[in-house]
Amino acid sequence: MKHAIIVTGGKQYRVAEGDVIFVEKLDVAAGESVKFDQVLAVIDGDSVNVGKPVVEGASVTANVVKNGKSAKIRVYKMKPKKGYRRTQGHRQPYTKVQIETING
Repeated sequence: MKHAIIVTGGKQYRVAEGDVIFVEKLDVAAGESVKFDQVLAVIDGDSVNVGKPVVEGASVTANVVKNGKSAKIRVYKMKPKKGYRRTQGHRQPYTKVQIETING
């Protein structure tokens, strides 16, 4: 099983071919292909190729399944004994991608 560690949206993900992951929103429409060039490591069975900081020539291609927003969270602020209360909602946008191939 071939794995890779990629960086996108300031986060690191361990992915394998066929995996479906949720990443920070990308400016790519659904159905299009996206290429991740920041590959920190490629693991293929017993061989491990670790980059300094990235693996030269390695890339991961993925297909964008959909763009959407996650569930709403409530942000509640309060200062006791002062009468200050604020409620705010937030929905984080995401991109759902399916990993196609790992090169490198």
